[in-house]
Amino acid sequence: MSGLRDGRRVVVTGIGVVAPGGVGTKQYWDLLTAGRTATRSISTFDASQFRSRVAAEVDFDPVASGLSQRQIRQWDRTTQFAMVAAREALDDSGVLGARDPLRTGVMVGTACGMTISLDREYAIVSDEGRSWLVEEAHGSPYLYDYFVPSSMAAELAHEAGAQGPVGVVSTGCTSGVDVISHAVDLILDGEADVMVAGASDAAISPITVACFDAIKATTPRNDTPESASRPFDRTRNGFALGEGSAIFVLEELSHARRRGAKVYAEVAGYASRCNAYSMTGLRADGRELAEAIRATLDRARLDPSQVDYVNAHGSATKQNDLHETAAFKASLGHHAYRTPISSIKSMIGHSLGAICALEMAACVLAIEHSVVPPTANLHEPDPDCDLDYVPLVARDHRVDVALSVASGFGGFQSAIALTRWDGGQR
Repeated sequence: MSGLRDGRRVVVTGIGVVAPGGVGTKQYWDLLTAGRTATRSISTFDASQFRSRVAAEVDFDPVASGLSQRQIRQWDRTTQFAMVAAREALDDSGVLGARDPLRTGVMVGTACGMTISLDREYAIVSDEGRSWLVEEAHGSPYLYDYFVPSSMAAELAHEAGAQGPVGVVSTGCTSGVDVISHAVDLILDGEADVMVAGASDAAISPITVACFDAIKATTPRNDTPESASRPFDRTRNGFALGEGSAIFVLEELSHARRRGAKVYAEVAGYASRCNAYSMTGLRADGRELAEAIRATLDRARLDPSQVDYVNAHGSATKQNDLHETAAFKASLGHHAYRTPISSIKSMIGHSLGAICALEMAACVLAIEHSVVPPTANLHEPDPDCDLDYVPLVARDHRVDVALSVASGFGGFQSAIALTRWDGGQR
């Protein structure tokens, strides 16, 4: 399939971001291009009992972000992030007064759903875990909503006045790519003209930290949290948890042009594969990720030599960074050695289901500003990770084609290609 169905094409016309280091797209881009890290010691709960006590938290004031007291009480932090990001994206696009509600949809990705509220409510109804028979009467009246991530999509649909397709995609850490791909498919298939789509996760909680502690996936570098996440570095020893949200307005091209919308980029291709190998393990040869990249470029009608920037998964685990380096070499060939590649997880941590949406935002902004964000904390490159991972400092570099890749528990491997909008010729 070419990526074009009956001539339909999909473009990005609005961006909204809530991320560690700042709320809003401008603050986010300023952090990335400055190479600043937002990782720090966990402050939202007492993490002293855990092996890894480092995370990239969002300094988020829901009142200052425009949420009412009722919304703050009702919505989990994940939904609050998504709503604030969606409002920015909708305002940025100006689409609300120029769309048919029945041709407008919402798709949200998340890996962990309403983790913080569920963690809190379980502690309340179980008397801090002392009771097996819980007292449900002490739970929040919104407890059911916390169990059902689709409640977040429903709230966003209400905000956007969307009466078209609405749903949730949850494929672990690839959710942010997969949800955009699904939303684009709905537009290409003619099910919608406008999709409000992205991902959100706020899972910095005791249960999440305990789970990653158990498999030693997160960094124990607690004494220097600002430099704890070190993708592609010889001294890397795991990722730092993060949180946040990125939401986009996606439009069918002719719909966007009719209303004179600003076009940030075109979604040119995407693909997903599964390694059918291990829930958490990765093959060293990166074969499945390489195939997802090849399929993405084929769908976009792009040659590997046309890729100007790759936003890597770059989780800073030993196996991921080797696996990913092999995948780039297998899919891009010799061009892999000439392509700037970076991991923004070095600055904003790994926000699980939300991170790929945040990485897509970084790709769109790299195209917009012709700047490649760096990989922070990359002082001692691993000799086996021998590609251009843009250490420490952002780079002025024209980006016409940006590729973002993702790897997730369950063996999921996804990729998405974004291209500069050139007025019609690609």
